[in-house]
Amino acid sequence: MSKILSIISSPRGAASNSIKLANAIVDKLREADPAAAVQVKDLTKSPFPHLEETHLNAFFTPVEKHTEADKEAIRHSNEAIHEIMHADVIVIGAPMYNFGIPSVLKAWFDHIGRAGITFKYTAEGPVGLVTGKKAYIAVATGGVYSSGDAAAADFVTPYIKTFLGFIGITDVTVVRAEGFAIPELQATALDKAIDSIVL
Repeated sequence: MSKILSIISSPRGAASNSIKLANAIVDKLREADPAAAVQVKDLTKSPFPHLEETHLNAFFTPVEKHTEADKEAIRHSNEAIHEIMHADVIVIGAPMYNFGIPSVLKAWFDHIGRAGITFKYTAEGPVGLVTGKKAYIAVATGGVYSSGDAAAADFVTPYIKTFLGFIGITDVTVVRAEGFAIPELQATALDKAIDSIVL
């Protein structure tokens, strides 16, 4: 039985196009594997704290020297890493906010990127330690950023793919729902994206 981890980063709930697209990907995964277990993590309802000095100190303190304060500071990070390590497939819903990702998603990434745990440095460069995973990125945008001049302003897809690759997740499929702010595209933007999903 495979395990699917679905990450929600939009606060718009049922109105969110990135959530609708991510759910469609999960539905297709479950059609292919009806026994798959799905864990939904809504980062907007249980947001991760932005990194502060206490978190960073705990990250770089050996586990055997952790104080109770260190253990509490590192709790969110440990939980997030446990969840991603035990998932076979990760689906990330990512709306574009001001050309980038929502801050709740960035905070989640910050708690997952841990030297010695999700990646390590070697003489040949960094090596990702989160291997054997498949990831889908469900990107929703008001404009069209998949091609043309606007593609240079897409800091969502390249960032997420770079981060995932850095920690070892290199099998990544991007599904784009774009044009929701463009009158002639908005009516069909979601259906077109859902139809493009390939497992």
